[in-house]
Amino acid sequence: MGSEPGPVQVVTVCKEDHSFALDTKALAQILLAPEVRDKHVVVLSVAGAFRKGKSFLLDFMLRYMYRKGDENWLGRDDEPLTGFSWRGGSEPETTGIQLWSEVFPVQRSDGTEVAVVLMDTQGAFDDQSTVKDCATIFALSTMTSSVQIYNLSQNIQEDDLQQLQLFTEYGRLAMDEIFLKPFQSLMFLIRDWSFPYEYTYGFKGGKEFLDKRLQVKEAQHEELQTVREHIHSCFTNISCFLLPHPGLKVATNPAFQGQLKDVAPEFKEQLQSLIPKLLHPDRLAEKEINGNKVTCRGLLEFFKAYIKIYQGEDLPQPKSMLMATAEANNLAAVATAKDQYYKNMEKVCGGDLPYVAPDSLEEKHQFNSREALHTFSSTKKMGGQEFCDRYQAQLDKELEEMWQSFSKHNESKNLFSAFRTPAVLFVLVCLLYVVSGVLLFVGLSTFALVCDCSLGVVMMAMLTWAFIRYSGRYRTVGGAIDQAAGVVLEQATVVLNRSRGTSVAEQKKSS
Repeated sequence: MGSEPGPVQVVTVCKEDHSFALDTKALAQILLAPEVRDKHVVVLSVAGAFRKGKSFLLDFMLRYMYRKGDENWLGRDDEPLTGFSWRGGSEPETTGIQLWSEVFPVQRSDGTEVAVVLMDTQGAFDDQSTVKDCATIFALSTMTSSVQIYNLSQNIQEDDLQQLQLFTEYGRLAMDEIFLKPFQSLMFLIRDWSFPYEYTYGFKGGKEFLDKRLQVKEAQHEELQTVREHIHSCFTNISCFLLPHPGLKVATNPAFQGQLKDVAPEFKEQLQSLIPKLLHPDRLAEKEINGNKVTCRGLLEFFKAYIKIYQGEDLPQPKSMLMATAEANNLAAVATAKDQYYKNMEKVCGGDLPYVAPDSLEEKHQFNSREALHTFSSTKKMGGQEFCDRYQAQLDKELEEMWQSFSKHNESKNLFSAFRTPAVLFVLVCLLYVVSGVLLFVGLSTFALVCDCSLGVVMMAMLTWAFIRYSGRYRTVGGAIDQAAGVVLEQATVVLNRSRGTSVAEQKKSS
């Protein structure tokens, strides 16, 4: 991503076949940064029709996030507006979904810290996008955001609500399965509001206007009632802000680069009301899935799960969205449990820590494994018990693999283990040499010759083992020599233990 922060494309749209691709590497670089990956995430997204100033608004949010302590955060009158790419004109600028490369840690008044992510989306209903493209982009951004800003021009018209109904249909149908509203906060942002004498600019006028627009009346046609009921049933919080026109210089000057001197005073005044309230630390809504707060690490899993169901030919069925949400939810729980186990085992035998006795290490493994499984089982998960059991089995398998890795790492610290094979071979050479000499002395030359041949084989094995360790080649042969040395040591230990047991038994009888 480079050293300078900037917009990063995380979801791309192929215009030829209208397919979607997630850049997992770019997304991971943003969300898995060490300072934010385990923090609860707040995702602010702006969506709506193309060429309506979504990126323009987001850049003022960026300016505020970088200058929170400055009362004059809007900047100088001649300062160009930078951040997400934007420009005047009638052609679309943003494609797919972009995230700002820098995640902003924000501390609340209670001392907790959240990570704020800003998301820009492709404008809907341009001349190159199908309804599926628009629905997918809007749905993806809504499913992954905690605050979705629905950017509209001049008014809330019935077709705006019908399009929103299409985009939130996934959420309404999934809600029947999970008994929770699938999406969090929706804010209608009405740009170029021209009727302040009816409803004043800002949140207060916006609330009054929205209450009237979304009111369900008995006299309304059933279709109109259904649209409004859908919207209310899909979002836990719905608000509205009425924003004035930024001025003719902004709209008609092709050389405009965001300088405040060309922006209407009332627009600047309302920006100074909207953005500080929207981004106030205590007003930031953390991303939740099924009642569980999501971390940056978990958000990555949800992105990966959701993009899969949109890579097919058809829009996802409600069950597939539910299962994708359940899959991401369970994968996030597995990742958290694995991370807990890894950190706990690292404290026991990781890195440069000294060798730990195998029995003690296994005891720690059993304890940390139970703790990790308890963390997984105590996390609220979707999909039902049978579905969750599959991921618990996956967690068991992955914990066992991690245990094997830790066990081998610990064993490599054992000096005797490192020199076991050459020590066994050296003892065998000495023993065979002595036995050969004794046999030759008593006249059993044939047996002495057999011992000499065995001694030669053992010496060759020792030289071969040394060469393999030095060169790193023929590792299979080296493994076979290690295994043979282990068998010899094990058999010798068994014989010694038996002889020791026999002598102890004889002593007891004699006494």
